[in-house]
Amino acid sequence: MPVSTVASCAVLLFALMASAAQSEEAAIRIARTAQNRAIATGDLDRVASFWTDDVTVRRALGAPLDGKQAARQALVAPSAGTHLVYQRLTKDVEVSGHWPLAFETGVWEGHQATATGPVVIGGRYSAQWVKRNGQWLIRSEVFVALTCHGVGCESVAVP
Repeated sequence: MPVSTVASCAVLLFALMASAAQSEEAAIRIARTAQNRAIATGDLDRVASFWTDDVTVRRALGAPLDGKQAARQALVAPSAGTHLVYQRLTKDVEVSGHWPLAFETGVWEGHQATATGPVVIGGRYSAQWVKRNGQWLIRSEVFVALTCHGVGCESVAVP
């Protein structure tokens, strides 16, 4: 086989792999946007559908959550006046070329009452995604609180 044909095949293979990675990245970004919408509308069953059953979450001030039900319960407002709507704003997604894994990073915001309400707390996050049965699911998330505005921002002991 001529060298130019081998080189052409290699370029085509690389382009196909890059296209597949972009497609997987887009699928993760779409899933994150859908989860944000579900959080905004209070559809906690839909929110939880984006997590594996054994998801682990490290909350903003460091408290751990183990499992889908614990993560779902953490989004239930303790009272009507204290409802926060959390939104994750994806910055980067890197999909593994070897395993069905991806790494997402971004910023998160806690809005008062609605997804467009004032931001009262926020910070950075990272997430590990795993592809199972053709669907990207979140296996772990770490949130770090970096900003806080208003009531509830007093200094507290971090666990």
